[in-house]
Amino acid sequence: MPHGVSPIALLLLQVGVVLFAARALARLMRRMGQPAVIGEIVAGIALGPSLLGWIWPEGMAWLFPTSSLGGLALVAQLGLVFFMFLVGLEFDPRLLGGRGKQSFLISQASIGAPFALGVALAYPLHPLLAPAGVPFLSFALFLGAAMSITAFPVLARILAERGVLGTRIGAISLSCAAFADVTAWCILAFVVSVARSEGMFGGILTTTLTAVFIAVIFWVVRPVLRRLGPRSGQAIHADTVAITLLLVLVSAAATELIGIHALFGAFLLGAVMPRGAGVTEAITAKLEDFVLVVLLPLFFAYNGLRTEIGSLSSGKDWLLCGAIIAAACVGKFGGSALAARAVGFSWRESSAIGVLMNTRGLMELIVLNVGLDLGVISPQLFTMMVVMALVTTWITTPLLEWIYPRAKMLAEQAAPPPVAVLVCVSDPSGVAPLLALAERLAGGGPIAALHVCRSDRPSTYLRADHAEEPLQTLHDQIAERGLTVEIIETVAADPARDIVRVAGERRAALLLMGIHRPLLVEGDLGGVVGRVLADAEVPVGVHVYHEGVGFTAVELAAGEADPAVLALAGKLGLPRAGTRDAGTLYVGRTDVAPPAGVPALLLATAPAAR
Repeated sequence: MPHGVSPIALLLLQVGVVLFAARALARLMRRMGQPAVIGEIVAGIALGPSLLGWIWPEGMAWLFPTSSLGGLALVAQLGLVFFMFLVGLEFDPRLLGGRGKQSFLISQASIGAPFALGVALAYPLHPLLAPAGVPFLSFALFLGAAMSITAFPVLARILAERGVLGTRIGAISLSCAAFADVTAWCILAFVVSVARSEGMFGGILTTTLTAVFIAVIFWVVRPVLRRLGPRSGQAIHADTVAITLLLVLVSAAATELIGIHALFGAFLLGAVMPRGAGVTEAITAKLEDFVLVVLLPLFFAYNGLRTEIGSLSSGKDWLLCGAIIAAACVGKFGGSALAARAVGFSWRESSAIGVLMNTRGLMELIVLNVGLDLGVISPQLFTMMVVMALVTTWITTPLLEWIYPRAKMLAEQAAPPPVAVLVCVSDPSGVAPLLALAERLAGGGPIAALHVCRSDRPSTYLRADHAEEPLQTLHDQIAERGLTVEIIETVAADPARDIVRVAGERRAALLLMGIHRPLLVEGDLGGVVGRVLADAEVPVGVHVYHEGVGFTAVELAAGEADPAVLALAGKLGLPRAGTRDAGTLYVGRTDVAPPAGVPALLLATAPAAR
């Protein structure tokens, strides 16, 4: 330990440094259009011997002394156990349905081709990079399994952030990744059992105990889990959370003792958790932030401490690393793309699916650390494979945009019908007045309601049934008024961008939003509303309700009125018009207010000529 620093103080300092570096680089990667996980992985590597240990070895030795790595490793492994449980929770068996044969064939090709290339690559790599005494079979099987991984959570985030999760390519890629994940983890469990077993009897015993464990999970534990959920209208009880976490630990410990690694047990328990009744959502909400923000970065740091880019010191080393990257890309991309073409997709669509299935990210690092812990791969090969995981994840977004641009992908989808009014709902108290105003402005035309779930959690990208209060209020108000309203749900870390995107795609005659504070005289609005006003290509109405709003109209700078806004103003009876940078602006009192009778204003703006 560093002189004068207690173990707990050192651990807290390590967590603080890792957390800061991970969030800072994750934010930077998002600005560059890359998944946040790349920044978190790079942060871990930067804190290890590859960067910090290279430029300031004393600082790294003080912050991460050898004596502290055992404790850090245990905390990181605990974080991985709960992360794999969350991955299991995200896995929805419904993703496997509806696309059946196509998804199955593509996913198995995306596993089989890189697995075969990994095994073939093992022949020249085994004498060069395998640890002493490791049998060729264990080395080859592990290399094949490591090549086969697809990062299901990262893939879902990439698709959602590009707004193509609901497209044909997005849906089939997500379904294929779900199939591939199940297959890959089963292969990995088998490979680990082979690597750990001692002789034929040990292998048979591990296989038998694994089969018994899976049967117990499905036929004993799963029925019990179904009884844990809250009754309708009740919040999940703390005892339910405690029992669930206990089952996670027991399941993980059981598979570790069996010999197929603790992560498999955590994943399997998450996969069999009951869907519906809010159980999965409630447990995820309680665990996800802590696991992803605190525990998982510790794993990235631990992974970074084991990654030494400097160990690739010769041209031969980098040539071998390049061969690994090439084999991984050719296997994943080629296998997926050719299979997609064989089942009826165009070459452009097939190539896009191949690029998406080549995403590896965090899941690859988990597999590699399993291999390093087992002693199946050497530290130098581990570093090469980490570089491969980073490269294959980094190239996904730019390659996808080059092969199949987002605009073209969306344009080739069946165009959704335009709407007269698109209503954005966020606050439950604003739903009723917004719907009343939308009904008045639509003039019998179609109305759509948009709910954007603000989140950067991976799990929320995969759920179509976000049980949130605004949505429940929306359903109640639609039923009460007898309206026909199309409900659109999206998940985004940047709600303003998604609102503008959906409004454009639906060719809304008016985008209607709500806000809960009085307007400033100059009409400036910040936050999500302000960005939508500045960026939207359609007319925007902002319904403002707040105690103490006491004016009926505000005249801004004089100027020629926009015809689109004049038509809207005519419907509302707004007396004044003016101009501003974003376009033409009207402010006036409406006769639609929240139930409490709070006075309300409507600000209507049409986009300036662009």
